[in-house]
Amino acid sequence: MKTFEIDGQQMAYQDVGQGPVLLFGHSYLWDSAMWAPQVEWLSQSYRCIVPELWAHGQSQAAPANCHSLGDYARHVLALMDHLAIEQFSVVGLSVGGMWGAELVSQAPARVKSLVLMDTFIGLEPEVTHKKYFAMLDAISQSQLVPPPIVEAVVPLFFANDVKEKKPQLVDDFTQKLASLSGEQAVQVARVGRMVFGRRDVIEDAENFALPTLIAVGREDKPRPVFESYLMQDVITASQLIEIPNAGHISNLEQPEFVNRMLSDFFAQVYA
Repeated sequence: MKTFEIDGQQMAYQDVGQGPVLLFGHSYLWDSAMWAPQVEWLSQSYRCIVPELWAHGQSQAAPANCHSLGDYARHVLALMDHLAIEQFSVVGLSVGGMWGAELVSQAPARVKSLVLMDTFIGLEPEVTHKKYFAMLDAISQSQLVPPPIVEAVVPLFFANDVKEKKPQLVDDFTQKLASLSGEQAVQVARVGRMVFGRRDVIEDAENFALPTLIAVGREDKPRPVFESYLMQDVITASQLIEIPNAGHISNLEQPEFVNRMLSDFFAQVYA
C-alpha cells in the first residue's frame, strides 16, 4: 500500500501494473483488497489504482472539510494529479460507482470510460435512507456494530447461496464488521451518511458522453436490478450486463465472469 496526504489526512491506495490506467472504487464497509481478483487479472495489461475510502482499510478518517461523495471524488482527482495521471477509466462498485459518477461530473475530459457495478447514482430511496441512517446512528452511539446490525447487514451483501458456496467470504466479512470499534466505527458511520445521504447524479448522467458499462448481480439486494435499468435509460449508449448467481459483491462472488466482462469492455475502449 502507498499513501497520499490531502487536507492533513493520509489516503491509502494500491498502484499495480503498467499501461492504460484503471481507477477502482470499492464498496462501503470493504477495502481495496476486495478488488484482488480483478487487479491480479487486469494488471497484466493495465495500471490499476485502487484508493481506499476514508476510514476504510488503511486510509485515515475523512478530513474535516469532507462532507459528501463529491468531496471524496475531488480527493481522488487530487490523487490522480499527484500521480501525474491525466486520463483514466473508472471501475466503481457500490459507493465506488457513486463517487465515480461524481468524478465524471467534475472532470468529464479526464475519464475515458466508466463501469458502474452494483450501484445507484440517484437518491437513496426514502425507506432504505431511513433504515440505514438509524443503523448508522446506533453504530455511532455504541462505537461498534451491534450484533443485530451485523446479522441484518451481512446477508445484504451476498447472493442467497454464497454461505454454502463461499463460506469463507461471508465469515471474513462478518468478522470484519463485528470487530469494527471505537473511533473507527464512528468514522465509518460518518462516511455512511455521505453514502446514503448522497445527492442525485442522475441528471448529470444524462450528459455523460463516454463508454459506460453497467453491471449488476441478479440477486443484489441493496441495489436491485431495476435501478441499473434506470441508469441505463439515462446514460446514452450505455450497456447493461446482469451477473448470474451474484449479489452485491458480484466481483468476489463471480470473479471469473467479472474478469472476462471487464477485459472485453476495456479491449473495446482501448482498441
